[in-house]
Amino acid sequence: MIIDPANQSFKDNHKIMIGSIVPRPIALVSTLSKDGTPNLAPFSYFNGVCANPPTIMFAPSRRGYDGKVKDTLNNIRNNKEFVINIVSEGFVDQMVKCSTDFEPDVNEFDISELTPAPSKKVGPSLVKESKVNFECELNQIVEIGDGTAGSGFIVIGTVVLFHVDDSVFQDGRINLESLNPVGRLAGNNYTRITDTFESIRQIKPDR
Repeated sequence: MIIDPANQSFKDNHKIMIGSIVPRPIALVSTLSKDGTPNLAPFSYFNGVCANPPTIMFAPSRRGYDGKVKDTLNNIRNNKEFVINIVSEGFVDQMVKCSTDFEPDVNEFDISELTPAPSKKVGPSLVKESKVNFECELNQIVEIGDGTAGSGFIVIGTVVLFHVDDSVFQDGRINLESLNPVGRLAGNNYTRITDTFESIRQIKPDR
């Protein structure tokens, strides 16, 4: 089957993308509003960009039902900083509570009963339950699309401080079993990272 995205709705394009780009890592993003209200929201269009300098990206879309920009993006535009909190299985249900489109004056830490912890270099709080947190300063925001519902943005941030719990850090590496991260699938579905295999990459070709 060949599908031209120009010939169907953005919602149908979205279904194909979230059903095939899987599993997606989840960034639980912490920000502060202009008046200092904490905000927490999860995003699964999230990945690393490079390590020198350490750089990450996530992509907040405009809301599908009214085209409005999410509070997370507005807060980052204003304050130029945010925290990425990696989601482990132990607090998935609390993370999901943060995905509701609350009004800007609502503190999702209170709604979710997740625990704020102080950052060292940026204003937004860490999520204490997260075993890996990235304190980030904004590099740039790239707008994608025509500003209508379903279009979006790429937020690129420079990591200025890593927080890694001792329980997941072994010999300079992250222990996957201890981190126990979850991945996002389509609909209301998530996946565990419990069944892995190895395939050795050859970095340089034989001569």
